[in-house]
Amino acid sequence: MRSFLLRLAVRWQPQHNDDEERAALALGPPPSPCPLQEEDGAAPPPLGTTHGVDDGSDGDLAAVNGAHLVEKWQSTTAAAKPQAWWSLVTAIVAPTRGVGVGLVITGFVLVAFLLAGTRSSSWPWIHLDYYSSAFQLRGGRGDSIRRPPHHVPSSVANLVPVPFSCSGNETHTSTSPLSAGACHRPHAAATSPSPSPSASAEPTSSERKRPAPSRCPAYFRYIHSDLSPWRNTGITRDAVERGRGRAAFRLVVLDGRAYVETYHRVFQTRDSFTLWGIAQLLARYPGRVPDLDLMFNCEDMPELRARDFPRPSEAPPLFRYCKDDATLDIVFPDWSFWGWPEVNIRPWAPLLQEMDNETRRLPWTEREPYAQWKGNPGVSAMRKDLLRCNVSDKMDWNARLFRQDWGAAIRRGFKNSNLAKQCTYRYKIFVQGRSWSVSEKYILACDSPMLLVATPYRDFFSRGLVAGKHYWPIDPAHKCPSVKFAVDWGNAHPAQAQRMAEQGSSFAREEMSMDYVYDYMLHLLTEYARLLRYKPTVPENAIELCPESLACTAQGRERQFMMESREKYVANYEPCTLPPPFTASELRDIAHREEEVFRKFLIF
Repeated sequence: MRSFLLRLAVRWQPQHNDDEERAALALGPPPSPCPLQEEDGAAPPPLGTTHGVDDGSDGDLAAVNGAHLVEKWQSTTAAAKPQAWWSLVTAIVAPTRGVGVGLVITGFVLVAFLLAGTRSSSWPWIHLDYYSSAFQLRGGRGDSIRRPPHHVPSSVANLVPVPFSCSGNETHTSTSPLSAGACHRPHAAATSPSPSPSASAEPTSSERKRPAPSRCPAYFRYIHSDLSPWRNTGITRDAVERGRGRAAFRLVVLDGRAYVETYHRVFQTRDSFTLWGIAQLLARYPGRVPDLDLMFNCEDMPELRARDFPRPSEAPPLFRYCKDDATLDIVFPDWSFWGWPEVNIRPWAPLLQEMDNETRRLPWTEREPYAQWKGNPGVSAMRKDLLRCNVSDKMDWNARLFRQDWGAAIRRGFKNSNLAKQCTYRYKIFVQGRSWSVSEKYILACDSPMLLVATPYRDFFSRGLVAGKHYWPIDPAHKCPSVKFAVDWGNAHPAQAQRMAEQGSSFAREEMSMDYVYDYMLHLLTEYARLLRYKPTVPENAIELCPESLACTAQGRERQFMMESREKYVANYEPCTLPPPFTASELRDIAHREEEVFRKFLIF
């Protein structure tokens, strides 16, 4: 998704190297125009006061340990000709030390224009009903607001339980997230309750009675796009091993069993919970994950720049959590879907249910009529610049921006830090972290319109989000007037604002349910395995992966979240049906309509 951000990626993408991810620790929090807040989740700041907290939902929270990430930004040629709305700015937005007179004057002119527009009962140039349906192109993007269920639930009595038992003989070392000697179950392929999708055996009578599998959400089509560099040539062992220097671990699946060779540990428990998710996939769909061999990088920044590989097929296939239009990395669901113990964020399934219950208790019309953001501004210039939009005694941009001291939050036991109870504003702002941010799914699920500050980075599901339907786009070069305009417009058109909120939260609940997260993983790994041109073998230093090899030696919240997200029964249904790749004409239509939407929403 967001092909319109290709040029923006060039302007905004920071320079980076491996050392940045492990930046030196600092004694204090990064500088910010917002002083720390005394209490998490406190009331909105009064005029003249600026505060800030972090939502605990960014893929780059080194600030938990007080780290200060230093970012370097690429320069932009002054002579470059503007080609799109984001090119109207002559300089890159950086952390703002002071607001220039020219910017203030320009801002007030824009606000005057926007406020004048809010008094009109007719907004002919923004028609959310149109943009909500504009991307319904032959199953391409923008599925209907209500999806059919992923599958028909079966009685527990008819389900096959997934065995789980800790023997007490597991041994754990600091060099690997896995414990050796923990996996003692029979061969996965021999215990599979149903044939793999490629099998041709005659279906049983019970299988014939099952409803047809659901169609996967539209964002699954990007699986084909991510793997396209190797579609014609295939993937050799040499190509995979060229990615070793960039990888945290190597995953091999052979005859239904998984093995992991660890190269280095990563920030917090990203690797542990990523591997836990893969172990749950193997437990849910035993025998269905084909033989494969892959390298996985757990850092923030995409690394495989397309410009470094004149022949894309020569790039090493490397799995990670995000990418942009200028890189060739393969996108995989991030660890937080199974929990983030360091910041007390529960696994996605129980947290999503809790958020749904909480949002029903506070209707949209009863929420604070402002746009809220809670995050760590120290990880990106984009976030630091957003803080200029906070309410003051001189200007109210309709934004309520908060910052949190994670060290203090940890010491207080995460008091008032439950994400499910933070959906108390009518609008929620999403702004990227160091690259992508895992906070997007939590913001989307709040049942408030998401005001998305345009970013070139995307994870596996965000490519299915449609501007004008699931979120309101915010111009990164004019954040403050863009936010004010969106809030004024939404408050003047509550029915349409609530429709956007419902579309976004429905996407989070239905198209991003764990059923579809696991199906995305299964389809991605299956399509990847088809490209391998060799038979994988188990690395010499690999440890077998199973739920016990991770959970049996885990403690505290790490163990708690693993148990909350453990797959307890084998799936007795088929995964969703993978849609075909995009055609060239569909991609052109998507790009054209995205441009149209952004020009309408960012007309000023």
